[in-house]
Amino acid sequence: MRDRTTITIARSATLAIALAIAAIPAGCGGGDASSEQSSIGARDLHTVEKASFDMVLPVSGELAAQQQVEIRNKLESRAVITEIVAEGTRVSKGDVVVRLAQEELIDKIKDARDKVNTAQSAEIAAKQALAIKQGEKQSELDKADVAVRIAELALQGWQEGEVVNKRQQLALAKETAVINFDRLKGRFEESAKLVAQRYIAKDEFEKDRIAMIEAEAKVKQADLDLEVYEKYTFFQEEAKKKSDLDQARAERSRVEEKFNAELVKAQSDLESAEFQLTSAKDRLTNLETQLGYTTISAPIDGLVVYATSIDSSNGGRGGGDAQPPQVGTELRPNELVILLPDTSRMVANLKVSEALSGRIKPQQAVTVYSDALPNQPVAGSVTTVSVLAASGGWRDPNRREYTVKTALTADPSMGLKPAMRCKAEILLGRVEDAVNVPVQAIFRQGPVAFVYVQDGAGFAQRQVELGRASELLVEVTKGVEPGFKVLLREPKAFEITSKLDASVFEMANATAPGFGGGAGGGAPGGGRPSMGRGTNASPAEGAAPAGATGAGGPPSGGDGRRRGGGGGGGGGGGGQGRPAGAGGETTTGAPNSAPPSAASNAG
Repeated sequence: MRDRTTITIARSATLAIALAIAAIPAGCGGGDASSEQSSIGARDLHTVEKASFDMVLPVSGELAAQQQVEIRNKLESRAVITEIVAEGTRVSKGDVVVRLAQEELIDKIKDARDKVNTAQSAEIAAKQALAIKQGEKQSELDKADVAVRIAELALQGWQEGEVVNKRQQLALAKETAVINFDRLKGRFEESAKLVAQRYIAKDEFEKDRIAMIEAEAKVKQADLDLEVYEKYTFFQEEAKKKSDLDQARAERSRVEEKFNAELVKAQSDLESAEFQLTSAKDRLTNLETQLGYTTISAPIDGLVVYATSIDSSNGGRGGGDAQPPQVGTELRPNELVILLPDTSRMVANLKVSEALSGRIKPQQAVTVYSDALPNQPVAGSVTTVSVLAASGGWRDPNRREYTVKTALTADPSMGLKPAMRCKAEILLGRVEDAVNVPVQAIFRQGPVAFVYVQDGAGFAQRQVELGRASELLVEVTKGVEPGFKVLLREPKAFEITSKLDASVFEMANATAPGFGGGAGGGAPGGGRPSMGRGTNASPAEGAAPAGATGAGGPPSGGDGRRRGGGGGGGGGGGGQGRPAGAGGETTTGAPNSAPPSAASNAG
C-alpha cells in the first residue's frame, strides 16, 4: 500500500523543474521492452546524486501594516463631517484628515462658562457664610466662657469669703451677747444688793434688770442666728451659687450646639456649591476637549483607508449598503472612520498548519510574493508564531492553523498595501551534501519506504531509510548510492523484476504498533501542479492526518492526471506509532530531524 506525504512548495528554480517534468505526457502500457526502456530513460528515470538542497515551507496569508492606527469619532454629541481627506491619500503625522461641525459645541461651551461663573459666585457666598458662622460661634462661646468663669469665681468667693465672714460675724455676735449678758447680770446682782441697802433707787434696779433681760435675749438670738445659718442659710446660698455655675455651663453647651448645627448647614451649603462648581468646570473641560476632537490629525504617517473599505469581519463597515464617509455624513459615537496603516513597514501574516507549526522559529528567512506583484520577491524573517491555533471555521472545522508574523524589508515604492493576499516560502533549513532522490521516487507500504531501482530492463524494489526532505527532494540515509537510477513513477507489473520479501513488511508492522493507513493528500494550492501520487486530497497544508501514508509533491490542484494531489505528510500513529518525519527509526514516538511535510514522512 502506497503512502504519500504533503510537502512544501519548491523555490522558484526547483519548481520550474517540476513543471517541466509534469508537462511530459505519460507513456502507453503497450510496446516491447526495448521501446519501454527507451521511453523510461527519457522521462521517468532519475540518477541518484549527492547534493545540497534547501528545505522550504510554502504558505499563504495576507499582508498587514506593522503599525496602524484607528481613527474614530470621539464626539459624544452629534458629529457631522465638514471635511475629510480622500481615500488612498498618503498623509504625514500631524496632517488634518477629518473635520467635524463645531457650531453646536461652541454654543454649549458658552452656556457651560456661564454656569461656571454662577457656581463660582455661589461658592464664594457659601464660604463667606461659613466664615461668619464660625466667627459668631467663637464670639458667643467666649461670652459663655466668661459667664461660666464668673459663676465659678462667685462660688469660690462665697465659699472662701462670704461663708467664713458670716460665720465669724455670727460667732462674734454670740460671743459679744454672752459677755454683755454676763456683765449686765453681774450688774443686776450688785444693784439688788444696793437697793436692799437703800443705796440706789428701785428704779435704777429695774433698769439693770431690764438690761440683763435684754442681754439674755440677745444671747439667745445669736445662738438662733448661728443655728439658722448653719442649717438653712448656708445650704440655700451654696445651692444658689452652684446652680448659677451649672446654668452658665449649660448655656455654653447650648450655644456651642446651636452654632455647630448652623456650621454643619453652612459647611453642607459650601460643599454643595463646590460640587456644582466642580461639575460645571468638568462639563466645560469636557466640552473644550470635545471641541478639540472636531479636528482629527494623523497620529502617524500612513495611507488613508476608509472604514467602509474594510470587511466587517475585521472591524470595518464594508459590505451591505455602507457608503463611504463624505461631507455631511453623520457619525455615531466611537464609530471607526479611517484606518491609517503605516505602509512603510509591512508584515505578512502567514497561515501554517498545526502539523508544521513546531518547525517555525523566529529569525527564519522568508521570501514573500504578493498576488498583486507575483514577480517581485520580498525578503523577510519570522518574528513570532501565535500561541494558539485558529479554527478553519464552518468550511473546515477540523482545520487548525497558526499565524506566523513575518517582518518584511519591502521598499515603500512597491506599493504594498494591507490585506493583499500573498504566498511565501519559509526557509526551514538546508541539507548539505546528502544523497537524495525526488519525492516521486518514494513509495510506501505501511511503515516501509522503498524505491524502484533500475535492474536491467526492469526495476527492483529497494528498501530505503529517509532523512530530511524538501518539497521535491528527500534525503536517503540508507538504501541507495549516487549513480543508482530510480523510477519516478509507479512501475507496470511487467517492469518489476523483484520485490521486497513479505517478512520485511511484517516485521516493520510488528515493530510499529498503531501505524495508520490513511492516505495523504495535498492542500489547496495556488495552481502549481504537483508531482505526487497520493490517492486522496487532504485539507491539511503539507501534512496528512496522523497515521497517513503516501508520497507527494507541493500542495496544488494537480494536473488533472494521476499526478493530481500533493502528497500529505504523515503524523505520528496511534499508540506508540512512529513520529512524523522521514526515515525515523525509533518506534517510541520521539521526533527526529525530518520535516513533517516531507514526502518521506512515516505516519
